[in-house]
Amino acid sequence: MAADGAPASFSLILVCSTYPPVIGGSEVEAQRVCSGLIGRGHRVTVATTGGPPMPALHQWTDPAGVPVLLYAASWSGMMKDVMFAISVAWLLFRERRNYQTVYFLMQGLHLAVGLPVARLLGKTILMKVGGSGVLPLMARSATGRLELRWLRKWAARVMILNEGMRAEALAARLPAERLVWMPNPVDTERFRPVSQAEQSRLRVEHNFPPNALIIIYTGRLAPEKSLHLLVEAFAAVQRQRTLAYLALVGDGPARAVLEEQARRLGCEDSARFVGSVEPAEVPRWLQMADVFALVSLSEGFPCALVEAMSVGLASVVSDIPANQQLVQPEKHGLLAPAGDSAATAAALLRLIDEHELRRRMGTEARRTVKERYAIEQVLGRYETLLSETGGTRRTEMTPSEP
Repeated sequence: MAADGAPASFSLILVCSTYPPVIGGSEVEAQRVCSGLIGRGHRVTVATTGGPPMPALHQWTDPAGVPVLLYAASWSGMMKDVMFAISVAWLLFRERRNYQTVYFLMQGLHLAVGLPVARLLGKTILMKVGGSGVLPLMARSATGRLELRWLRKWAARVMILNEGMRAEALAARLPAERLVWMPNPVDTERFRPVSQAEQSRLRVEHNFPPNALIIIYTGRLAPEKSLHLLVEAFAAVQRQRTLAYLALVGDGPARAVLEEQARRLGCEDSARFVGSVEPAEVPRWLQMADVFALVSLSEGFPCALVEAMSVGLASVVSDIPANQQLVQPEKHGLLAPAGDSAATAAALLRLIDEHELRRRMGTEARRTVKERYAIEQVLGRYETLLSETGGTRRTEMTPSEP
């Protein structure tokens, strides 16, 4: 609370190299957190890169009500990174009277340039590491090592997503007392279970048999998601359970290879490559499914998994730290050894066959998400963090023109 009894508010600039409509866990989290904080009376501006699929604007208020500044739209490759970094530095200086905290959500040249500028301006510096393996990758380049050195010296807090990332942060000599676990939030009202009648209606609407057994994945079809393992496991499942279907909701560079794999394994008629859908449609796809699957070999905090759990789906996931912190085996879903398609197939078969087990796990999954990862809980953690790091004060300032 402020001294006069009114709620304290804070203002921050969030810097991220990509932002929705670019879809990824960090991008979705940025939008949800920013929109939620604005709804609580705080002042947030996002600085990101322009160019397709972003709107052809410099200033934009996104569909969630977040003010977004877009830079370097006309550049590509390394020059895009350079121009974005210069733009971020200028923004931080120009708006220096209008914010207290700089929140870097993604690493890159903009971090190397933005950190010393924020430090010279006396701003609170926060950083969130986007996923497992990011810090070791930074340590392998000269720019990354410089960024780590400055984070060790200047960051008020470095946010991590799982215990594996904590170990990576300690290995990078980031101070343990400044590491904080900060999960990605989910809107549990949008991502909610539906009745059996509504599920059947959704299935008919999307050309699935009402009695289908639907395994679903939502997210990018990218090599790092190891979806070839899921397609291989599904082919084994489908040979034994002819009513089984696999819905891959999303698009990406691995799609053509995965489609060819499905043809080669003879499951092309049951493996549905849905492609990209509007964000509002993602809950509907989850609501028509029976089991969620995520077989990545590395994740940070898988938003897609939390969304599926919020809808009330049991899941089969690889036994990596990011998934282990969300899915307790036999409670929320089943874990399969990472990279083991046969074990994944066996776990999928078990959940397909055991309806009551699926129902019980799905109920427990949603309860856990509402308790720990609902957006209200995560926003409270952000407000506590910003208060502890000196990022709050009363402010009625309005944004200045760029």
